Amino acid sequence: MKIADVRAKSDDELRDQLRNLKKEAFNLRFQQASGQLENTARVRAVRREAAQVNTVLHQRRSKNKG
Repeated sequence: MKIADVRAKSDDELRDQLRNLKKEAFNLRFQQASGQLENTARVRAVRREAAQVNTVLHQRRSKNKG
C-alpha cells in the first residue's frame, strides 16, 4: 500500500486498519512458529504497513496539538 493511500483515509479507518494488521501479524507469527508459513515476505509487508499507519496517526495527533 502506498503512503498516499494511507494519508487519504480517516483516523477511524486507520485505527481499524491497524487493528486488522496487528491481528494478521499475530496470525503470521503463529504460522511461522508452527512451520506453516508459506509467504514469508508477507510478515515484513504487514509490519511495514502497520508502521506507516502508526506514523500517519502520530503525525495527525502532533499536528492537532500544536
